[in-house]
Amino acid sequence: MSGLVNALVIVAVAAIVIARQFRARAINTDRRWWLLPVILAVVALREPGILDSHHRTESAVLLVVELLVGLATGAGWAWTTRIWTEPDGVVWTRSTKASIAVWVVGIGARIALFAIGRAFGLHQDSSALMLGLAATLLVRSGILVWRAQPLGAASRPAPAYGDDMRSVRRERA
Repeated sequence: MSGLVNALVIVAVAAIVIARQFRARAINTDRRWWLLPVILAVVALREPGILDSHHRTESAVLLVVELLVGLATGAGWAWTTRIWTEPDGVVWTRSTKASIAVWVVGIGARIALFAIGRAFGLHQDSSALMLGLAATLLVRSGILVWRAQPLGAASRPAPAYGDDMRSVRRERA
């Protein structure tokens, strides 16, 4: 994929994920919560330009820092997400205002990394950003599933992320 297509995929996935997280969603620990991050990581790793061919060491260090920022953003996002159980036993999640702050800090850190790379003359491919987004989503989902398990989500069938999830505002029959 070209850099433009990667950038569009990154923006689209981030916009969809962020927008969906500020609406209450049922969570299910039995489903493939890791699938979207793995697909993003595979797409990112298939690209040959993930490391600058003229500055391999420096770009590898920048990539590792990008991954660490992604992991920290995902963990911060997961721990600032509210989790509760409805009377029917379904576990629900919704991001909070603190989650917005985590995203702003994460995006700011990524912008700073890009600026540092530019200052050192490194070619930075969008694949590194996509890999960082995959790390963010993987850590966030994993922590949320882990946090939801004691609340009883593991034993009840509930929609997975992306499956026809119910909204809290839906009327009950």
